[in-house]
Amino acid sequence: MHRGRRDAFLNLPPGAGTTTIESNTNLLAAVREGTVVALATPLHVGGTVVVVETELRAQERLVAKTTQTQAVLRGS
Repeated sequence: MHRGRRDAFLNLPPGAGTTTIESNTNLLAAVREGTVVALATPLHVGGTVVVVETELRAQERLVAKTTQTQAVLRGS
């Protein structure tokens, strides 16, 4: 599962799902070895839209940044 979608899913009410409206990823640096750590931050968690920003860092250096907008789909 795409990380932004998973992070949006974790902030949903029970029985709801999401679909992607927009996804933008900036790849800033290559990582050839070591560990990459991701930190996802919900920027907006609403009833119809969730926006999540994810930063990926290798040894404290920002190597990628994703902003994803998800539409909330409520179960019927």
